[in-house]
Amino acid sequence: MATAPDLIDPSIDDVMADAKRHGDKGAEDHTMILNMGPQHPSTHGVLRLVLEIDGENVVSCAPDIGYLHTGIEKTCEAKFYQQVVPLTDRIDYLSPMTNNLCYCLAVEKLLGLEIPERAQYIRVLLNELTRISSHLVWLGTHALDIGALTMFLYCWREREDISRIYENVSGQRMMSSYFRIGGLALEPPLNLFKQVQDFVTKMPERIDLYENMLTGNPIWMGRLKGVGYLSAEDAIALGVTGPPMRASGVDWDLRRDMPYSGYEKFDFKVPVSDVGDVWARYVVRMQEMRESLKICQQALDGMPEGRIHAVAPKIVLPDREQMKTQMESMIHHFKIVTEGFAVPAGEVFQAVESPRGEMGYYAVSDGTAKPYRVHMRNPSFATLQALETMCKGRMLADVVAVIGSIDIVLGEIDR
Repeated sequence: MATAPDLIDPSIDDVMADAKRHGDKGAEDHTMILNMGPQHPSTHGVLRLVLEIDGENVVSCAPDIGYLHTGIEKTCEAKFYQQVVPLTDRIDYLSPMTNNLCYCLAVEKLLGLEIPERAQYIRVLLNELTRISSHLVWLGTHALDIGALTMFLYCWREREDISRIYENVSGQRMMSSYFRIGGLALEPPLNLFKQVQDFVTKMPERIDLYENMLTGNPIWMGRLKGVGYLSAEDAIALGVTGPPMRASGVDWDLRRDMPYSGYEKFDFKVPVSDVGDVWARYVVRMQEMRESLKICQQALDGMPEGRIHAVAPKIVLPDREQMKTQMESMIHHFKIVTEGFAVPAGEVFQAVESPRGEMGYYAVSDGTAKPYRVHMRNPSFATLQALETMCKGRMLADVVAVIGSIDIVLGEIDR
């Protein structure tokens, strides 16, 4: 029978020692090591924090990750390029279409494909709905951590509308896999744009409701204001991107500053705050949802007609109606599905603005039908580095609020 020390992961001692090294040396005699997680409900995913505390004050904070490791990057090397798309859904399961888009854009760069304008607009439309859906999960769970149960129920109500849109367009409520290398999987359903319009029309009032419940609430303000401060300099140095970076005063958004998939055709503002605390991150994301609704409305109003995928018979699956009458189309379909398609040798990095920050896909091709390497640069991994900076010197109860404010997803941290 194993003794108690044998049941302890050897790495735990290293993590605790590291936490001790970062602590106040003068506090060594009266500090204690406290585990938060890996099953604590406040951590959005399987995260373990090794905290050194002096009474109720946090002296140091060492994140211990790896509990959700899936080996997705390695798995990509054994799949045809088109088979990697469903794997990208599982990286950040709260913004699957954003991962789909980033990967497809990277491979399309290697192939030199020109994507039709209609496909670009639909990609933008669905990506902004994904941003809203992700922010709704953040707001509902963040409020739940603080103690506002009702907000969680309201946010899930609106997210359900987006899940139905996902199901209508792709057949899946979460893992959509709707985007394809070269365009889209299928022509959108006839009622899709009306369904999206109904959501875009009613959503501003729902955001008003959220803000009426929270923004002036003294308990909410007391738990968020002045908590978890992160300066612009620290945000840049630690690699923080997205809403946490913009809430610290750094005006940077890839949709505007390095446009992709037609974002240069849309007019929107990038919410920025120079306050840098948990409250600022709340305000920035609430404003971002409103801006995403504006982008969705512009996409609906300006939706062009035309093709939904590039003209590339040996890369893009042919239309199913053509397969019934044209032998060449049947052959192309068979060969793409069974053999994949060769991608010119080379390497490329493609970045997009995900709900959590800068998401990048680094793809390397050796000229075959399977990628030599696919690496994901996900924002949560970098943002987690800033957790100690934001928590050090704060109360233990503030750690929960800070974790909620950075909106991490452990699936993209561990991969």
